[in-house]
Amino acid sequence: MRHRIPKHSYRTMHHLLKVIIFPTLFLTATLAYAQRSTTSSPYSRFGLGEIRGDLLPQTRAMGGIATGIRYLSGYGNINVGNPASYSALQLTTVDVGVFGNITQLSRSQLSENSYNFSLSHINFGIPLGRPGGISFGIMPFSDVGFSYAIPGTIDTTAIRTVYAGAGGTTKAYLGYGIAITNNFSVGANVSYIFGTLENITSVEFPDDIGALNIRKDSSQYVNGFSFDYGAQYFQPLGNNVSLTVGYTGTAGTPLNTRASRVVTRTPTSVEDDVENLPVDSIDTYEGQKERITMPMKHSLGFSVAKGTNWLVGGEVNYAQWSNFQIGDHHPNLTNSYGFAVGGQITPDITSVNYFNVVDYRLGFKYNKSYVNVENQDIKQMAVTVGFGFPLPALFSGAFYKINFSSELGQRGSLSNNLVRERYINFNLGFTLNERWFIRRPYD
Repeated sequence: MRHRIPKHSYRTMHHLLKVIIFPTLFLTATLAYAQRSTTSSPYSRFGLGEIRGDLLPQTRAMGGIATGIRYLSGYGNINVGNPASYSALQLTTVDVGVFGNITQLSRSQLSENSYNFSLSHINFGIPLGRPGGISFGIMPFSDVGFSYAIPGTIDTTAIRTVYAGAGGTTKAYLGYGIAITNNFSVGANVSYIFGTLENITSVEFPDDIGALNIRKDSSQYVNGFSFDYGAQYFQPLGNNVSLTVGYTGTAGTPLNTRASRVVTRTPTSVEDDVENLPVDSIDTYEGQKERITMPMKHSLGFSVAKGTNWLVGGEVNYAQWSNFQIGDHHPNLTNSYGFAVGGQITPDITSVNYFNVVDYRLGFKYNKSYVNVENQDIKQMAVTVGFGFPLPALFSGAFYKINFSSELGQRGSLSNNLVRERYINFNLGFTLNERWFIRRPYD
């Protein structure tokens, strides 16, 4: 005899998913971010490291365009890149994802490969009636991860200077967007940025067994609030085609840092893979407080879309990293700028053919970073591709989708004895759209 499960049992299980599982994911993400490092780039030595950007797989797959994106695929998508878009949320949305990359580092005739993988983001978006919506979540802000050595000489003595670093910063944000008119919306994010940046610099004497190597271990705990804002103008053009123009900016609010440093002397080891214990400390300080001056950032973008069938767009960005400063130290970063173009095609969202309801995404981006080495700007170019795979829903009124993006790019070059990075980044996200907080009739 088959037993029919009452509808209220489904609703009870559904409620447990919302109340227990999603907060647990959020807490897990917070703990995971506190100790992650997902890059192997020597250029992450500068500034706060490699800046990750406020992007989910959906927009990463289109070159990273986000400023002018309001609707995507007809369902709710969280666009952290422009908080003005929160006013377009129609369903409660949860987006959870992971990140991985493969990087080949080359210099002169040498090369090596590295691999990284971690949880990348967990974001929530909630509509608040017709005029507005909120979003909150946690995602990476910057990554630090590098280890390399530069040979040299002092007089006639061979030395080796080793640079290594790890850590990163995380961004936990809360944002609100509101439609001021039928065609214009504004929004803002308040973010708490936190994390630890660790750096090691050592001068070694590999051929002099009696010499004392000098090693400096530095650690900076970074925390503070950041404020970014955005606006979008959206206009129907007829024949189900619409135009969206967007702007975002980030105020150059300062962050706090608590720095520690210890400098030790260590005897040179006879074996390369064995490190001796320090014999003494020649300099140390703990908990020195400083202020980090952050840059102002600006982005301008647009998109043209025809319903759920296709979307194309582009954006330009600029950041005043030359103003970046840690205490009294000015690391001589340069202003960054770049552009991106991309788009998406969904052949027929009403089709019974699965491949006609898949989102196909493509993009390209160029960026002149804030890093300058040996009077040479470090530039980055990449081609992006991605897909959105719809999944069957477990509950009525819910929409699930797996979003995948891949980025094939290059940073730096082999000229002037610099390091060239060729990489493949992977982002995989799971998006859930559902109607929450709806009063349901009793059976």
